[in-house]
Amino acid sequence: MTRREIRDSAFKLVFEQLLRDDDIGELYDIAEEIDEITVNDEVKKLVDGTLAHKDELDEIISGYSKSRSISRISKLNLAILRIALYESIYDENTPMNAAISEAIKLSMIYTYQEDTSFINGVLGAFSRDRSKGENADA
Repeated sequence: MTRREIRDSAFKLVFEQLLRDDDIGELYDIAEEIDEITVNDEVKKLVDGTLAHKDELDEIISGYSKSRSISRISKLNLAILRIALYESIYDENTPMNAAISEAIKLSMIYTYQEDTSFINGVLGAFSRDRSKGENADA
């Protein structure tokens, strides 16, 4: 599986969990049963990490979302934002720019154009602040 395919499968599972609020293990079983979403160790690692940090990720999203409260952000957008932020913060093998670029590509496939702009704005502001913080530490 390519990294993009892993991310796409993880997105679908994170989104499904937002809709159903089922245990993620149950969603893995269902996904494997219907064979429409690939579930492997890499997908599980991304999904489990994203879900484990969702409260922290939602705080970050809330801080950078000037136009919408977290409860007003669509579940599609929330799933994309959570995965991108998780990868940016916790996956040392994924550069922040790559995580953001992939989030934009996912949003172009699954959301409306204005949602893509929103996601880009939130992630861009987060990235700029992280860069400033890293430069200040140097």
